[in-house]
Amino acid sequence: MPELTRFLGIVVGMFYREHGVPHIHAVYGEHEISVEVETGTVYGQFPPRALKLVLEWMSLHTAELLENWQLAKQGQPLKRIAPLE
Repeated sequence: MPELTRFLGIVVGMFYREHGVPHIHAVYGEHEISVEVETGTVYGQFPPRALKLVLEWMSLHTAELLENWQLAKQGQPLKRIAPLE
């Protein structure tokens, strides 16, 4: 999974060649989720605090995530996004 950012033990990335709505994947230890960028719909299980952090980060970087989604669909290199501070 191409990594977009990493913060507080959470790794966030986006896969190439995925279809459907723009979404990210996040991994925290043995937990993994995917989250739709525009709606915030979460698939999978994450500890509540980690989920809150991912959703906060996404709200700050929606435009960058959508730009990366377009790049991924075109097979272009993804741009790193600043971590949550």
